[in-house]
Amino acid sequence: MQKKKAQSKLSKQLTFLALLPMISVGSSVGKVYAAQSANEALDTNQPNIVFIMSDDHAANAISSYQGRLSSVFKTPNIDRLATNGVRFNGMYANNAICSPSRAAILTGQYSHTNGVKTLADPLDRDKDNVAKQLQSAGYQTAIVGKWHLKTQPAGFDYYNVLPNQGEYFDPKLKEIGQKWQDGKKGGEVHPGYVTDVITDVSLNWLNNRDEDKPFMLMINHKAPHGLWQPAKRHENFLADVKIPEPDSLYHRGKHGPTDAVIIDGKAGQQFGSSVSRRMEGRGLVTRMLDKNWPTGPLELESYDWNTVVSAAYQKYLKDYLRTIKAVDENVGRVLDYLDANGLTENTLIIYTSDQGMMLGEHDYYDKRWIYEESIQMPFLVQAPKSYSTKEKAIGKTSEALFLNIDIAPTLLDLAGVNKPIAMQGQSFKAVLTQPEMAHGRDAIYYRYWLHMAHHTIPAHYGIRTKTHKLAFFYGLPLDANGAMPATTPPYWELYDLENDPKEMNNLYPSKQSSGIKVKLKAQLSQIKIDIGDTDEQYPSLMAVKAQHWGK
Repeated sequence: MQKKKAQSKLSKQLTFLALLPMISVGSSVGKVYAAQSANEALDTNQPNIVFIMSDDHAANAISSYQGRLSSVFKTPNIDRLATNGVRFNGMYANNAICSPSRAAILTGQYSHTNGVKTLADPLDRDKDNVAKQLQSAGYQTAIVGKWHLKTQPAGFDYYNVLPNQGEYFDPKLKEIGQKWQDGKKGGEVHPGYVTDVITDVSLNWLNNRDEDKPFMLMINHKAPHGLWQPAKRHENFLADVKIPEPDSLYHRGKHGPTDAVIIDGKAGQQFGSSVSRRMEGRGLVTRMLDKNWPTGPLELESYDWNTVVSAAYQKYLKDYLRTIKAVDENVGRVLDYLDANGLTENTLIIYTSDQGMMLGEHDYYDKRWIYEESIQMPFLVQAPKSYSTKEKAIGKTSEALFLNIDIAPTLLDLAGVNKPIAMQGQSFKAVLTQPEMAHGRDAIYYRYWLHMAHHTIPAHYGIRTKTHKLAFFYGLPLDANGAMPATTPPYWELYDLENDPKEMNNLYPSKQSSGIKVKLKAQLSQIKIDIGDTDEQYPSLMAVKAQHWGK
């Protein structure tokens, strides 16, 4: 049930102050905008929604996912949602890069439909989104933290968002009621560490909301987006710990294009930002040797190849995990607040990330690739306590396949709101009651448009079924805003995920893979037709397909 309005303001303020961290964060919360929706709540049983999303948080870096890092790094607060709810193992981004994934989550549409294909594309404010739909159903809506969609947020009664990526220390926030400036412009400084500040502002909004209405609060953290700067209290966290390293950091096997692509005399090694010095321009070794690296330059005792790679990996992971430590602490603050104020009883709580992150696998960092560590989104959901144990799953996992475009339709379904026809995703509400029975998608469709920009990754699309992955790296900029103009040689990758879950062996060159290639290409083509992302509008792509589709 909603917290009763009779609770005194003093009591709420004391509760809020009691939940602040032991370390002072010095946040200047500012005046909370008191805009209210003109619509009345349609149903007092509509659940509240708290949607917490980080940036670039790999499932491997959440201990309840039991990945290789779980032996040395724990996320006890995020894991509370797995213990009390459902852990999704098959949630994926349709375009694993910040702005496009965020647009897909809000609109329930693929990138080619909502118009946000790359980091340079703004979200059209006139587009329908989940917040607008919930507003119409009587919800108060708020978003705090990272926005990264350039235009002014629409559909939110309250917003207080970072300009573009924002800063880790003393971040600026752009609050509703101030004159909006697109992109990196605008905002007022809030002293403190960004993860703490975002939580402070979020809890303050909860403390001052209209308690007669259900609410959706989106808490969007900057962390653990690079370049990584941990809170002062975590600077020495994991200092004496050896972080487990993936074997593929050193041994890439037959992963990737192998010998199918040769550029500047290098076969199969020229794509993707590396941990090692394989890619000098974006290699972490090279970048970390700079004296201006945010957490200090990389210190080396030896220049042996493996020793240098290991040193860069250890520094990368420790900086990355230290920023997540603060995220986990602040997720705990939110969960404790909900418990203390009687809100857990009727609140749906979600923790996720806009996409995953390559943490040294195949000597990569960053995301964007169709590979598992990049496209898998951690996704943990705790249903309201008011749902009986017969109506919700507790401590369960779901292996079904879903996309980020399915999130908006699901939130609407849980709120009793019909999905708009324009939303391309489908509700997975049933997973919260019977995860073992939920079917999910037969395949997910993925497309990365931002050809060769920033991290030298070719434009590509493909599908991931329950057993296989097929990707076509067509290597063209097309009309993607911000893509690099130079083309790259087209090639294919095929992985048997049942027998090769770490994607070490590209089967596409093998003659034995002919049958599955034909089947997957037909499935890929049909999905592209079904979702309206056919290639006929791009003559250059059609020419490439004519040469390479049948090979």
